Amino acid sequence: MAAASSVTRALRIMEAVAAAGDGITPKAIARRLGCPLPTVYRALGTLVEQGYLVRLHEVRGYGLGYRVAELQHSLAEQVRPPAAVRTVLHEVHLELGAAAYLVARRDADVVVAHVDDCPEHPLAPGLRAGEPTAPHATAAGKAVLSGLRGPRLTELLGRVGLPALAPHTVADRRGLDRELRRVRAEGVAVEVEEYAAGVAGLAVPVLGPDGEVVAGLGVSVSRADFAARRWELERGVRRAGSRVAALPVG
Repeated sequence: MAAASSVTRALRIMEAVAAAGDGITPKAIARRLGCPLPTVYRALGTLVEQGYLVRLHEVRGYGLGYRVAELQHSLAEQVRPPAAVRTVLHEVHLELGAAAYLVARRDADVVVAHVDDCPEHPLAPGLRAGEPTAPHATAAGKAVLSGLRGPRLTELLGRVGLPALAPHTVADRRGLDRELRRVRAEGVAVEVEEYAAGVAGLAVPVLGPDGEVVAGLGVSVSRADFAARRWELERGVRRAGSRVAALPVG
């Protein structure tokens, strides 16, 4: 039990440092967590020694260490699709002038597997490769959810919830079920200001060899661009989805 509490404490300290940014002091950490200062010092020493935190002498405090970035990079590499799939996403980005992205299910999470964007065509804020997304609020996430039914869908939604993120997020189960039925019938998922204000997009489910949905391929654009080019975007994304379906996704 002591070892478990020590691990939990170390993780909470890392979270406190991440939330505060560079320069948080041991005393500030102790106050935030309600821990004795000597306990915080001991945990800080171990975390610095292992590379998860760094001691910053100029600002007289602590910051996240570079092992954290290594872990995030490793996770992104594990969910990253093969080169052929990434090539298709890059071509979608160039041909449609829109940020392209792929999401896939990782157990009970829907994770952004790859992003292809640029400053002129940025992906919606908060969507980053290797990180989970709110599947009920993104077009590609809904494309993945459309392949789940019954207990599998309930389990996933029970874990991630249905938070209202933007003006038009579908934040209730009954409404989401209606939306997923539409995605299954039409083969395309659409979202307009459901994930972020001023952002819209669409996506298609990517089917595996057995016909099961294995990923969602989508584009993200401004709401105004979506209104002007909706059918052009849909045709391009459908073509890309068919191409990716013929490739191993992961």
